[in-house]
Amino acid sequence: MSSASASLVELLARHVPTDDKEREDLSRMRHFATSLTEPFSRSQQEAHFTGSAVVVDADGGRVAMLHHAKLKRWLQPGGHAEAGDSGDMEATALREAREETGCRVHLHPTAPRPLDVDIHVIPARKDEPEHCHLDVRYLVVAEDPEALAHDPAESFGIQWLGWDEALARADEAPLRRMLLKARLLACP
Repeated sequence: MSSASASLVELLARHVPTDDKEREDLSRMRHFATSLTEPFSRSQQEAHFTGSAVVVDADGGRVAMLHHAKLKRWLQPGGHAEAGDSGDMEATALREAREETGCRVHLHPTAPRPLDVDIHVIPARKDEPEHCHLDVRYLVVAEDPEALAHDPAESFGIQWLGWDEALARADEAPLRRMLLKARLLACP
């Protein structure tokens, strides 16, 4: 097992799930962390690890959500691990948050690391089969929220939303669960 895979196994071993779906996903993710030859690579057609971030402003009153271009849903910034991340899921989440928001970001100082885990199915497209994203999620703070901008290749747009509006746009229970965890920590 590579050192990156060993770090992933250790990260998942200390995460505490909060509901049955997250508990089941965590169990499956622990299995994938040791069974996939290259757990961070898109070449793993069945499943691969991804990183995402709930991005909040400095006072924790707003959350950035983007309208994902391929999935046509309101989601948190996130995406695939890259070689430069060296299997570090925090690095993946921070890089994706920077790329997809245009903001400088840092990990929230008191949030659990990770904040949440989730497995979700990505539908088949012409160039890739249906597969699972094994998403490791973090709470991060935007240092310059006024810089918020979207990448047209990734999303139709991005907005700062109040928590109630973000939760209203969350169309799946795991997304709502993650946002509720983040709101408790971001808005003490």
